[in-house]
Amino acid sequence: MPPAPMSQPPQLPIEGVKNLVAVASGKGGVGKTTVAVNLALALKRLGAAVGLLDADVYGPNVPIMLGTEEQPRALNDRQILPVEAQGLKLISMGLLNPGDKPMIWRGPMLHSVMQQFLRSVVWGELDYLIVDLPPGTGDVQLSLIQIVPVTGAILITTPSVVALADVRKAIEMFRQVNVDILGIVENMSYFNCPHCQGRIDVFGHGEGRRIAEAYGVPLLGEIEIDPQIRIGGDTGKPVAQLGEDAPGAKSIYAMARAVAARLAEKPAARGSVVEID
Repeated sequence: MPPAPMSQPPQLPIEGVKNLVAVASGKGGVGKTTVAVNLALALKRLGAAVGLLDADVYGPNVPIMLGTEEQPRALNDRQILPVEAQGLKLISMGLLNPGDKPMIWRGPMLHSVMQQFLRSVVWGELDYLIVDLPPGTGDVQLSLIQIVPVTGAILITTPSVVALADVRKAIEMFRQVNVDILGIVENMSYFNCPHCQGRIDVFGHGEGRRIAEAYGVPLLGEIEIDPQIRIGGDTGKPVAQLGEDAPGAKSIYAMARAVAARLAEKPAARGSVVEID
């Protein structure tokens, strides 16, 4: 007989945080962190109080994208103040372990870090806490789900068939642990040619919408390919921080509004018990 599922301690919401949103992807290379950073900044520019938790401990690139090297400050043995970066409250392993030294950690250590980031950081009053997860369906994802009630997850993909195959696995993982899928975002969806003014589907078209329809979830946005999106991330000046009329920002703000509308439809996430087989 297979072992019975192991019951975990009840999830407890983070005091002051109205919505905890996981940004995930089935595979790397789809621009998940770029989307998470620009989503957080767009929501902030639209008037919300927003925090950003960089949970991609093996590749913590959020500090680079936000142009900060400031280290979080400990209030006491149990409380940590997040860094303020471009109007966002931020915590990242990239601020605690700067430089090129790799993180070589096993599951229990990752769980401990997630516990610290979620329970010891003084987030204050937030409309949204955006959590940038590592790609895949591993230990960090399970730790997040076990520690706190997640309002919902956003899955990032590209039009590539290979990327979509991994998105299906991520959707099934979140559904298995009773986390609502807020919707799909198709990144690198199209390119607006500045010469012919036509739309070019570099990686294909429509696959994000098809998988959203297949699973009965919304397509929250199709984010264009624009050099300024990449340049903004590389220089610590994301396009969303420059406003909706900045090059490359219009599709990002459309996505942010769709995310906010989707969350407004949902009741606040409440604590529960998660069982992991």
